[in-house]
Amino acid sequence: MAIKILIKRKIPENIRETLFNTLIRELRVLATAQSGYISGETLKRVDSPNEYLVISTWHSMEAWNTWKASPERAEIQNRIEAMVGEQTQYEAYEYIKSLK
Repeated sequence: MAIKILIKRKIPENIRETLFNTLIRELRVLATAQSGYISGETLKRVDSPNEYLVISTWHSMEAWNTWKASPERAEIQNRIEAMVGEQTQYEAYEYIKSLK
């Protein structure tokens, strides 16, 4: 069953947003080529514009974990965390079967 991964990041005001967005775009391009990837969207919080949320949909938790552990993803993720000085937060959600 498909799962949703919520990826939360905060970027300091002194960080160039264009560089941050470039790295996020690189992650998205690589993710779309991964087995089990369904879709993704990136949101910027309206009342706190330095907070970003990525909602990523995967066929399974295994597919997500494979991508999360991949060296190419880790390299970009490490660059993001070094730039923003904060760890990314991840939350996994699944659909409630009885509500479908």
